[in-house]
Amino acid sequence: MAFFAAAQLTVNTGSEKTIKLEKQIDSILFDAIRHKAFPGCVVYASQKDRILFFKSYGHYTYDSIKRVENNSIYDLASITKVVGGTLALMKLYEDSLIHPDDPIKKYVDGLGKRVGEVTIREALAHQGGLYPWIPYYQKIRKKNGAFKKKYISNALSEKYPFELSDNLFLRKDFYHVIKRFIKKSEVTKTPSYKYSGLFFYLVPELVEKLSGQKYTDFLQTHFFDPLKAKTVGFSPLDRFSKELIAPTEVDSFFRMEPIHGKVHDEGAIMMQGVSGNAGLFSNAIDLAKVMQLLLNDGVHDTLQLLKPHTIDLFNTVQYPNLKNRRALGFDKPLLQYDSVRSSVAKSSSRKSFGHTGYTGTLAWADPKNDLVYIFLSNRVYPSRKNTAIYKLNVRPVIHQLIYDYLGSGNEVN
Repeated sequence: MAFFAAAQLTVNTGSEKTIKLEKQIDSILFDAIRHKAFPGCVVYASQKDRILFFKSYGHYTYDSIKRVENNSIYDLASITKVVGGTLALMKLYEDSLIHPDDPIKKYVDGLGKRVGEVTIREALAHQGGLYPWIPYYQKIRKKNGAFKKKYISNALSEKYPFELSDNLFLRKDFYHVIKRFIKKSEVTKTPSYKYSGLFFYLVPELVEKLSGQKYTDFLQTHFFDPLKAKTVGFSPLDRFSKELIAPTEVDSFFRMEPIHGKVHDEGAIMMQGVSGNAGLFSNAIDLAKVMQLLLNDGVHDTLQLLKPHTIDLFNTVQYPNLKNRRALGFDKPLLQYDSVRSSVAKSSSRKSFGHTGYTGTLAWADPKNDLVYIFLSNRVYPSRKNTAIYKLNVRPVIHQLIYDYLGSGNEVN
């Protein structure tokens, strides 16, 4: 049992059902850590604001020095798309500042016809045919592999104020370079489903232009501060000790150092750690507060942070006739369940929604069962080549056990 951290919260402690659930999850995660799917993780589940399961496992790294705790902070990766970018757009929508069927170019200048003509709805549902991703760090290298000096310097200065790594410093206005690459990227002639993060890199500019607030301040003001979700945010080293933050990858191709407390996503780090695509960090309980807000029709305590019709619109599948399962920003269950491809339980209802993260994270909410499920891990440690979390189906298997525990495992979706 040396793999397991002691921190734990469960309900009905000592009941036969709870003991069985805990043993089942313990067994799965002990096996996953033994097979190096990840060095450690946190599992959280709640129903109607009542915690069902909350336990941490393993360590930050395979050297078994620092145990994972329930309050450990993880890089959320693409969960940022929904807890950051989409959440901000939901607020702008209900304030009548954006409309889903408007083209992106109405809100973001300088994108040209191809990218600019894609609508907000198409971009959020990944139906606009946008290019999947751009390796910006490769685009700014010379033929000999060195970085072009007009973009990256080996010394900190006023022109290069942002630290990418111990000896790499980014030009302060690099976002304009990212935007130029996005403008030049390919778009399919016929809009079609293609998962892409490109639009989400543009969201901070869009939010700041329409709201008059910095993107980070907008999210804090409207969501994270009212929710008292203190760990949800960008650039966690500005607020927390490294001891609270799980490391991610040992970067051997760009930053050439262990990534710990800085965003893992290469695009987001070149936006100084802040984007709509990636960059948010959180612990499990604070991330759960955001997902519970969405289940509670936008109400937290006495505050109405979002309107129910906004939440309904954004978590509804937009293009089901085009074999696209996505809602606006939010991921949804597969149109036809596949145990190999699915990241969530077979019993997740059709109304459920959430998102996965490349670093090994998952946040999922099910209105039918009033269930929130959070899984945080650093499966990319020490390398993203590690795919055991998928081969072992760790996240959906545990998710299904929770449905079975609730007695809803055999319900029709």
